[in-house]
Amino acid sequence: MVDVSNYKAKPDKTIRQHTDELLQNLDILQNLKYIKSPHIYELTKIACEYHDYGKANREFQKRIKNNTKFNENTEIAHNVLSLYFINQKEFKNKEDYYKVGFAVLNHHNYCDNLRAIQNRSCKELAESLLSDFKINPIKISTPNNLKEITKNDEAILIKGFLHKCDYSASGEIPIERENDFLKCGLSNLLKKWTSKDNHSNWNELQQYCKENTNNNIVVVAQTGMGKTEAGLHWIGNNKGFFILPLKTAINSIYKRVKEDILDKNHIESKLALLHSDALSYYNNDKNDEMDIMDYYNQSKQLSIPLSISTLDQLFDFVFKYQGYELKLATLSYSKIVIDEIQMYGSDLLAYLIYGIKTVNKFGGKIAILTATLAPFIRDLLKSGENPIEFEEKTFINDIKRHNVNVYHSQIDTDSIYNKFEENRENDISNKILVVCNTVKKAQQIYTELLEKGVSSINILHSKFIKCERATKEREILEFGETKNVGTCIWIATQIVEASLDIDFDYLFTELSDISGLFQRLGRCNRKGMKPVDEPNCFVFLEIDNNLLTNGTKGFIDSKIYELSKDALKDIDGLLTESHKISIINQYLTTENLKGSDYLFKYNEFAKWIAELSPYEIEKNQVNFRNIISYDVIPNKIYQDYKDEIDENSRKLLKAVNPKLDKIELDKIKLEKLKLKEEIKKYTVPVGRYDIYVKGEKVITKTIQLSRYEFISVVNCKYNELGFSRLTSKEVTGLEENFDNFL
Repeated sequence: MVDVSNYKAKPDKTIRQHTDELLQNLDILQNLKYIKSPHIYELTKIACEYHDYGKANREFQKRIKNNTKFNENTEIAHNVLSLYFINQKEFKNKEDYYKVGFAVLNHHNYCDNLRAIQNRSCKELAESLLSDFKINPIKISTPNNLKEITKNDEAILIKGFLHKCDYSASGEIPIERENDFLKCGLSNLLKKWTSKDNHSNWNELQQYCKENTNNNIVVVAQTGMGKTEAGLHWIGNNKGFFILPLKTAINSIYKRVKEDILDKNHIESKLALLHSDALSYYNNDKNDEMDIMDYYNQSKQLSIPLSISTLDQLFDFVFKYQGYELKLATLSYSKIVIDEIQMYGSDLLAYLIYGIKTVNKFGGKIAILTATLAPFIRDLLKSGENPIEFEEKTFINDIKRHNVNVYHSQIDTDSIYNKFEENRENDISNKILVVCNTVKKAQQIYTELLEKGVSSINILHSKFIKCERATKEREILEFGETKNVGTCIWIATQIVEASLDIDFDYLFTELSDISGLFQRLGRCNRKGMKPVDEPNCFVFLEIDNNLLTNGTKGFIDSKIYELSKDALKDIDGLLTESHKISIINQYLTTENLKGSDYLFKYNEFAKWIAELSPYEIEKNQVNFRNIISYDVIPNKIYQDYKDEIDENSRKLLKAVNPKLDKIELDKIKLEKLKLKEEIKKYTVPVGRYDIYVKGEKVITKTIQLSRYEFISVVNCKYNELGFSRLTSKEVTGLEENFDNFL
């Protein structure tokens, strides 16, 4: 072993000091029992020891001293040089050498690492750079053996733990914080409940999750049964992740856990938010004692014990990009709750199921908590490579919530209007929710109801600028509280289907599929506290044919839609929770879905992701959805707020003094983030056809946020209905309409 105490790893730290920090981090993981194999611990320890020895080369030391840039003609990446310090003879078997060598060689990817140890001129340069040290030659067979070891489970974990130890040491953040608080927080929550009602206790679902905390579980539980608390009980005092499909729902659960369970006590060391806007959320939610950048960095490095997350923040490891091993190693000792699995499309479901099978193989535990579980999803979990064994139970109660009328026609405004007027005349609570399959249909119904003279009306979908959508989401949550009595029609799309705690008196909805419908029903009489002697849910079975999948067109699976229509055709009257489950179990089977676009696409994505080789794609190429969207500012909005937007853009582009210390630079970064948010609050997400109509570009201006970041201003219609794209006639004189979904 070389004495590296006199060589610099960073301007202010020697290689020995940095290496010791990694070894301390590794021992923290070991003491927390997160590394389950002593053998993996010992090999990771060797990898940590040698990972930066290559920095002792003369060119790196010169560069550190003179603060100069890397020169590929005179220097080789230090991770490549570090491999020369590892002696294969010191390992009991060759495979262990390759596992450690793989981790050390690839802990950075500044160059083609394998090529660098194969190329003769690179090898000669390496030997010259390390001429002051006793090094070990790289055998001709080593590159191929290192390439082969990339798929070895132990090698993956060793590299993942090395990454985790290294990033934590380099970023000067804790590698892991212990979860010693969640059980206590849940106990305190129950005490709060019993102080108001001494009969309060955990229900059967929550008790089941407590009792099965050491098992993989699949739980089907109807809306309103407390799945969040159940999932937290299952996690217990362990490293945990709670995955939901929508950012709105994630923010809501983060807020609930923070306030109701953790009492806002040292949140930055206990609870993290993981989604694309997490830093902005933290920045707007901060208190004076909190270091936002430190909190955010710990969240991103997965150091915090409990995280509420979107799928893409964790499960992008399935793409096996360089460095994916860190997430997989972290998940190998974690407990992961998947909420509402039925909400994911074929592509996301393929990635999710591959991901949870992989995590389970590596030692992580999985809990799926969902309102409905189609039998074909259960079959996918239990079949194929790395099937999951899990305990399964269904929880329903006898509360009657839904009296359903089914119409063999398309949704119509007259039915909604007549019910609204009838309730108004009878002076009863008149909270009506209308859920449409598309933005265009929602806008149409909203307009028609306005024309009929309805003034108590609102609309919510994804095509509002961010600040208006946020306001509308707050309003619908407040209006939709069970205790509230009111008079208003809310028209929405499927963004209200899952995880929003809203409770309306009546529901009018289009059909998309059975699972989606039952989610929508959960927004009506959510707690079952309202009478159901008369119909409160009105389902319209017919939809526009252009929404059904046909080749590359449509987004509602034709076969699943027809199965759903067939399942619902005779429904009339009370629809119990047990009846809903029996419908799902009867119709959404693997056999019934054979030949569907959904299963075809699922199998296509599943095959591709399973066959993907490590490092075949770059991290910046990872795209969870085959959908391209853009954030744009409608021209009308830009004209209304032009001075504010332009001034904030000017401030963002103001140069920053690079000599400022970290505290000042972090402060400026957060200030600039605020400025970006002030501009982005006027943006709306759109698709390609919203900014290109018949080949004509409708972008009128670009707003610059940073050197490489721009936002387009587009010509479109924008009013109280939200965003509508221009028709081809309005752009080029040719008539062609497109629809907006969600």
